[in-house]
Amino acid sequence: MSLILPSILAIVLYVGAAALLAAPLTGCPRTPRRLGLVTATAAVLLHAGVLLGAHGGRVDLHFFAALSLVACVVAALTLLVNLSRPVAGLGVIVFPLAALLLALDVFLAPPTTPTPIDWQIKLHVVIALLAYSLLSIAAVLALLLAVQERALRSRRPGILVRALPPLTQTEALLFRLIGAGFALLTLTLLSGLLFIANIRAQHLIHTTVLSIVAWLIFGALLWGRWRHGWRGRSAVNLTLIGMAMLVLAFFGSKFVLEVILHRTMG
Repeated sequence: MSLILPSILAIVLYVGAAALLAAPLTGCPRTPRRLGLVTATAAVLLHAGVLLGAHGGRVDLHFFAALSLVACVVAALTLLVNLSRPVAGLGVIVFPLAALLLALDVFLAPPTTPTPIDWQIKLHVVIALLAYSLLSIAAVLALLLAVQERALRSRRPGILVRALPPLTQTEALLFRLIGAGFALLTLTLLSGLLFIANIRAQHLIHTTVLSIVAWLIFGALLWGRWRHGWRGRSAVNLTLIGMAMLVLAFFGSKFVLEVILHRTMG
């Protein structure tokens, strides 16, 4: 069965969900938040179905397929976050990005075949995927927090700031996400040491080093929060720097090897 139609429908639903969640930014008197989340849920389910159909139910770690998989997981976790803490601004950013990465995988990426991997590596990949996704959401939330703080300092709380939760709630959610992501990142590094036999042969040296750097940054941020009460600009900057390290770790080497050098990572 062709995946073109469900892919297009998922993309339209993602964009529609983002538009509904962005309604308060246009001065809409009633926020169609619930409808936006329902629309996003349908988009995530379709996205997951496309991934299963395109890759035969297996985990495909090639560059564009991995980007699409991460986007689907990030979008799903964004929905879960909104169940406990209504932060519609996350969806406004995350859902269009998910639509874009799905479109790249389906319409522009060359066809790929998933590399068979053992269950131990699958477990490592799942943990890494969850860690990366949670910290990605934290990075988006850090950007929203920076916008919120700047607006409050200038005493010009625009529509965007009024649409976000109180600053203290946003900040508390940020550190919860970082804490959970840091714990999973720790498990990722430990499982990598246990399960990956030859890091050098599999082109994983840069991934490992940059992941450790990111782990140190997020660990320092959590320690600083606990010991010295770090918040505000320091928290935002360290979150974004740590996430930048993870982006380079997860996708930097893949981009160079697969897109530029046309080689396959193991």
